[in-house]
Amino acid sequence: MSPSHTHVPSNCRTVTEILSRVGDKWSVQVVAQLGDGPKRFNELRRLVAGISQRMLTLTVRSLERDGLVTRTVYPTIPPRVDYQLTGLGCSLLKTVRELGAWAITNRDQILEARHRFDEAHASELERQSDAA
Repeated sequence: MSPSHTHVPSNCRTVTEILSRVGDKWSVQVVAQLGDGPKRFNELRRLVAGISQRMLTLTVRSLERDGLVTRTVYPTIPPRVDYQLTGLGCSLLKTVRELGAWAITNRDQILEARHRFDEAHASELERQSDAA
């Protein structure tokens, strides 16, 4: 497989920076949940298993900063805050869903490859410890 583009170091830095933001496990899960429509903070917290309040706060702020999520505050008592994907966020959602579908489709092959790898390396470790 040959590369279809010229390597440009500044592009690598840009891609790495953006992928580290949108590819972390919390961002992916928040984007996926917001794909079904606007959500309130506590609703998101319930839907994203294992996320702490602080991590959710940091995640939605980062997604908002990057233009992927909007935050709307309603002047009620207590204040109501909704989070929603922007157009840019919706374009990311498409990719997130495709990647999720790929993972589901290829899960068994990946698990089998891991099993083969682990067996091969377990034999290597046994040989090394027998030789020592």
